[in-house]
Amino acid sequence: VQLVESGGGLVQPGGSLRLTCATSGFTFDYYAITWFRQAPGKEREGVSCLSSRDGITNYGDSVKGRFTISRDNAKGTVYLQMNSLEPEDTAVYYCATRWGFCNSDYVEYDYWGQGTQVTVSS
Repeated sequence: VQLVESGGGLVQPGGSLRLTCATSGFTFDYYAITWFRQAPGKEREGVSCLSSRDGITNYGDSVKGRFTISRDNAKGTVYLQMNSLEPEDTAVYYCATRWGFCNSDYVEYDYWGQGTQVTVSS
């Protein structure tokens, strides 16, 4: 199983970024994919999750209405479109996967990517 994130970078407040999680080595249809983030000195938090088995998506309260998770089944890729970015969104963003349905607890996830840095600053 392999997960590779890309798309991070430096953006001004109010700007947008799209993160990509390229997956391989497992059957996409039976897994949940979650984007987590971790800022310096803070705990890892769930940002958004997509459950492939039932198509359900969910979002953390701090990103609702600004972030959108989506997938391309043919490519085995999951995206996180981030709009109206705020300095508080600055963190390393990780994608992770687990068999079954979404779970907000990061310890429930078996496989992780290496992370991509997102910095929101003027």
